[in-house]
Amino acid sequence: MQTSVYTRTAVVLHWLIGVAVLAQITLGLWMITIPKVPIGVRAGWFNVHKSIGITLAVLILVRILWRLTHRAPPLPATVPAWQRVAAKTSHVLLYVCMIVMPLSGYLGSSFTRYPIVYWGVRLPHWGWEAPALKELCSQVHFVTVIVFITLIVIHVAAALKHLLVNRDGVFQRMWRIWPGGSPAKS
Repeated sequence: MQTSVYTRTAVVLHWLIGVAVLAQITLGLWMITIPKVPIGVRAGWFNVHKSIGITLAVLILVRILWRLTHRAPPLPATVPAWQRVAAKTSHVLLYVCMIVMPLSGYLGSSFTRYPIVYWGVRLPHWGWEAPALKELCSQVHFVTVIVFITLIVIHVAAALKHLLVNRDGVFQRMWRIWPGGSPAKS
């Protein structure tokens, strides 16, 4: 079944950000288990995590701007109304997580005495040492990652349901390589 597809730009941004977010979440969950001794090892991984997070924030901003200027293709008429509402709601919540995650991470890092190092370049420190604010941002960051993981699982499960059970072309809208799912140009 052929249906409208996302633009090439939307597809590239979707998969690039999707893979990077999964890698970033995995890195974040792993790095909090790194012992604080020897000094430097944990900090090095935190700096990598921050660098990926800032890069992701820029890509997410580009994706949001793209999405605001390019409408999503319509779902097939066979998709029930409740699934349309669920899809719209889950996509909005995914975008909220994509905004809150890097923002809470950056703000939390700004309220410590440690510098934010972006791929080896020390960024200007505009914040101050405020343990309570740092802790608040850390809690927001952690709760958001739990919500984000849950939404990602639901998103992937729904996509696979459309591919393997419904076979209604919804999955192919965001999968360039899939037969019949060739995206529109840029």
